[in-house]
Amino acid sequence: MPDQEHRDDPSPREAPALSRGRAGAQDETEAERRRRRARFLRELAEARALRDRVQPRRAKAARLRHAMRMRTFRW
Repeated sequence: MPDQEHRDDPSPREAPALSRGRAGAQDETEAERRRRRARFLRELAEARALRDRVQPRRAKAARLRHAMRMRTFRW
């Protein structure tokens, strides 16, 4: 089937957008990258805390699994 051959290939319209995104990322300063990363990590921690409050049983199971992994981990 000819349609399946081209599914994995990006369309000609998508390729320039990808290269444009890379060029924009190079213009970004280190401070901006750190700010975005810090904001992302804060939001991630907030989401985890919310999930732990909403689903305490799942949070407890996750804590126990993590503790078991740490006990069996070899340095």
